[in-house]
Amino acid sequence: MNPDMNVVNLASRLRDQVVNAQATATATATDEDLLSVLNYALTLEHLEHAFYRDGLASFTLEQFTDLGFQPSVVDYLTQISSDEAAHVETLTSVITSLGGTPVAEGQYDISAALTDPTAFLATAMALENTGVSAYTGAAQYLIDNDELLTAALTIHGVEARHAAYLNILNEESPFPAAFDEPLTPAEVVEIAGPFIVQADVVTPLAAGTPAAGTPVA
Repeated sequence: MNPDMNVVNLASRLRDQVVNAQATATATATDEDLLSVLNYALTLEHLEHAFYRDGLASFTLEQFTDLGFQPSVVDYLTQISSDEAAHVETLTSVITSLGGTPVAEGQYDISAALTDPTAFLATAMALENTGVSAYTGAAQYLIDNDELLTAALTIHGVEARHAAYLNILNEESPFPAAFDEPLTPAEVVEIAGPFIVQADVVTPLAAGTPAAGTPVA
């Protein structure tokens, strides 16, 4: 199947799920609340997408194979990059269709990860595992909205697969614990902060701090 068609189908399903969630939302979860959660996810996906897009463009296949990796490793990393792009495209489409303003891609500094493929893979592992814990931690803000929670989990599951693969490449356990440790939005922003030069960082309104739309420089 055409990858672009997969993105269109995913966007359509996710949009339908979010619309259904809006229809059944309780008074404790307004449209603004729901959009802030979606934009929180988009904030993280922008960083991951930019990391793989710019990072993979900085290395050659030979630099990975010289370290003993099979050429297929680059193919899988490229697929991860495509997945992150699909997440960005889908979340952007859904937020727009619901009348919200999608947070834009920021400016990032990933130079420390570009010294060599080993540093790149170690950073990728850290980002993916942070993403998994971020989605886990944000589930509480969607607990009253079954459709939206399910939609978010379709992304969370893929991020977990990415994290497991990156763990293996870094000679770490693909499943280091029986339970994933959730991270609060504030903890996620603190971890992501060193990579962000300038960006509007959006977090769930229900989380309180940092405030939605807080510029990080």
